[in-house]
Amino acid sequence: MDAKKEKEFKDLLLQYSQELAKENRQKIDEKIWSLFGEKKAVMITDMSGFTVLTERYGPVHYLSMIRRMQMTTDPILKSHHGMVVKFEADNCFAVFDEPKHAVQAAIALNLAFDAANILTPDELDIKISCGIDFGDILLIDGDDMFGQPVNLASKLGEDIAETGQILITKNAMSMVPKELDIKSTPVKHAISKVEIEGFEINYR
Repeated sequence: MDAKKEKEFKDLLLQYSQELAKENRQKIDEKIWSLFGEKKAVMITDMSGFTVLTERYGPVHYLSMIRRMQMTTDPILKSHHGMVVKFEADNCFAVFDEPKHAVQAAIALNLAFDAANILTPDELDIKISCGIDFGDILLIDGDDMFGQPVNLASKLGEDIAETGQILITKNAMSMVPKELDIKSTPVKHAISKVEIEGFEINYR
């Protein structure tokens, strides 16, 4: 992250938290969004089996799988007009200009891991789950991101989706062109008292 931009972001957050006047907080809020606000499709992936594999084979085993996941993921996302914002443990946080590219990248990722898994023993197979949303986020110099689309994509990809599933919010799915003929099934989930309407992408 650019040190100057990171400092500016943190300084503005501190100013906001210390400002007592509501109208001044609103101005700071608007400044932060003008500097760091983006409208993006957010995709968050999570590797399956962390606890079981770590307990059975140790951290080196799983860390090696995470590294292989990262090396596979980055070029695939770039080829679908995406950008990795960060890798955090066994998660990938990525952004795209359009939801269709996020969906296509998620499908490509799963198929790539499926193909690679044919050549590896079961204990080295990489399997992921994906969550996708679209909307306004704070994108901090391409190194971190915040906002409701990030929260929803995280809930879908990390908390709700099962191995191999690609879940997308209703809002994001509505922006995927019909002519792409992406097969999907409507789903509805409730987690932490939040109800999420969306779709499961049927790609297999």
